[in-house]
Amino acid sequence: MKLHKLATAVTTVLALSAPLQAATWSDTFVGYRYGSDFTEPNNPEKVSKNIVQLTHASGYSLGQNYFNLDVLKSGSEDPASGSSDGATEFYLAYRHQLHLGKLFDTDLGFGPVKDVALTAGFDLNTKNSAFAPRKRFLAVGPTLKFDVPGFLDLSLFYAYESNHCGLAFCTHKDLSFDPYYQINLAWGLPFEAAGLPLKFQGFTNYNGAKGKDYFNNETKPEHLLRTSLMLDVGQLAFNKKNTFWVGVGYEYWRNKYGNHGKPGVDTDAPTLNMEWHF
Repeated sequence: MKLHKLATAVTTVLALSAPLQAATWSDTFVGYRYGSDFTEPNNPEKVSKNIVQLTHASGYSLGQNYFNLDVLKSGSEDPASGSSDGATEFYLAYRHQLHLGKLFDTDLGFGPVKDVALTAGFDLNTKNSAFAPRKRFLAVGPTLKFDVPGFLDLSLFYAYESNHCGLAFCTHKDLSFDPYYQINLAWGLPFEAAGLPLKFQGFTNYNGAKGKDYFNNETKPEHLLRTSLMLDVGQLAFNKKNTFWVGVGYEYWRNKYGNHGKPGVDTDAPTLNMEWHF
């Protein structure tokens, strides 16, 4: 499938729901997380990062929307181009789900699955490092929605990605990778333990190899896990449910961006996490 065909498929999913966007529920929050064990490819140093995020999720009669913007400020271990200060990255992700059971007014549930959705979306990023990435990512595919408290979604995406390399010795400055598959599992599971209101949340992506990189090296499959265990401090302290959460998180990344056999491509980074919902 060529880029224009995948873009058409993504646009079609979004357009199908365009007239039906009155929200039936929504949740918006500003988040913060910090860790000192992040990594970057070809960088042997551990990188500290302060990350601020804006996240919005909402549902409507036929599906739901998800939007997330991360602003990542690195320590000096990951410098901005031509500077000793840390680099700044902006990473935007958007996903839309069209719930097929609701669309066709029929029960598509089976076993632990309550509905089947068609999901489409995109990622965009930019970073002021010497590498100067400009990721452009499109994905579309089916999603199984499991019948659990909160949510548990399993998706299989057909994905396309292009990016940029600002280094002088890159063989390719602007590269369109081979299309690849992505398996995505996302969850948000509220529960209570010892009288404490908690939630376990996160996502994991497994990406297939996407052909050759900027230096004509073959990429490898990539695995990213980002998860957190959060305590509803607002409910405990102020009797205001789902307003202020504090917890710990963890990022696991192997073959970051499809790179392999070089420093900085594997990450094991614990984080401190906070969320303010409004």
